[in-house]
Amino acid sequence: MISVGLIGKTNVGKSTFFAAATLMDVEIANRPFVTIEPNVGIAYAKKKCVHVELGVKCNPKNSLCIKDFRFIPVRLIDVAGLIPGAHEGRGLGNKFLDDLRKADVLIHVIDASGSTNEEGQPVPPGSRNPEEDLAFIETELDEWFLSIIKKDWEKFARTTDLSGKDMVEALLSKMSGVSVNRRHIIKALKLSSLENVKLMHWGEEGLRKFSHTLRVVSKPIVIAANKSDLPVSRDNIKRLQSKFKHVVPVSAESELALRRASRSGIIDYVPGEANFTILKRLDERQTKAMNYIKTNVLDVYGTTGVQDALNEAVFSALEMIAVYPVEDERKFTNRDGDVLPDVFLMEKGSTPKDLALAIHTDLGRGFLYAIDAKRRMRVGEEYLLQDNDVIKIVSSTARP
Repeated sequence: MISVGLIGKTNVGKSTFFAAATLMDVEIANRPFVTIEPNVGIAYAKKKCVHVELGVKCNPKNSLCIKDFRFIPVRLIDVAGLIPGAHEGRGLGNKFLDDLRKADVLIHVIDASGSTNEEGQPVPPGSRNPEEDLAFIETELDEWFLSIIKKDWEKFARTTDLSGKDMVEALLSKMSGVSVNRRHIIKALKLSSLENVKLMHWGEEGLRKFSHTLRVVSKPIVIAANKSDLPVSRDNIKRLQSKFKHVVPVSAESELALRRASRSGIIDYVPGEANFTILKRLDERQTKAMNYIKTNVLDVYGTTGVQDALNEAVFSALEMIAVYPVEDERKFTNRDGDVLPDVFLMEKGSTPKDLALAIHTDLGRGFLYAIDAKRRMRVGEEYLLQDNDVIKIVSSTARP
């Protein structure tokens, strides 16, 4: 399962975002370091279910299907907030960074209204530039990666160079604890122009360049510009979107209110949609809250942004696609007759054999060929899977 790390300085709404995305009860308060132990829950990436295209009714097993949208589970990790100097142990910095080791992608929650200073203390809205928070968080992440790579570097570089060991394999082993794969190492070496340079010749500049590039490649960041409902946030968000990639306006409090109201049967609401339907008579306070969300969030941005940020992390930053494995390519079912029961998130560029391995190691080892169920066409190991493909795996090893 993909792991999404929720990062940011203290007191910017990370725990509210987490609660909205997972509907788990977590401690939310207007003070620094509320989150000490990481909150871990299940959130969902959302996309149109392939059953709509195929004209069938699905029976999801490893995911959910709500009003024609397939919700695919991902692990969401809300870690302790950062303050400047975290990589040196300030605040809860060391713990924060350790909790992020297994994250595949990061959602950086920032206070788009500029109403919290660098320590996470409340200040008048508009008095802090949110870009400063982006800069210091990325610096902390870069220093963290550099500290891992630099540990025993001289001995590591000398041993690798003199032994003739493959550079990629050596670096992959060194970074094995932070969810870095072979593709990340190769890409970072190429972008850093270090693929043909002996490790002993990298020097401080080379080490910093490689560690920064590897961090960017292996832990892409989506910016969740929180508190978007405040008027002062709008210009800040526009400026951020003009300068940075993957910026999503977010009102975590609004999403949390909508999901709780939906769970209580007060409204009908699908996460990530632009509207909701009132099902019960609202009291004055509820009416005021719903009107506020509609006027200041949905009418302005289209959604609350929480679901959009998750989707941006999975489908854009990580470039994942959704693939539906089946055992009967004519009926789109598994062995029990369930229609489109499972969906797997696969890296763009994955093959049917990669899918087989993701389902079960033995299935991948015995891979023979696959069948594209939509086109009723046999495809080989070289075929590149497409988003919303429905695939039958044919293997010499039966699936358990």
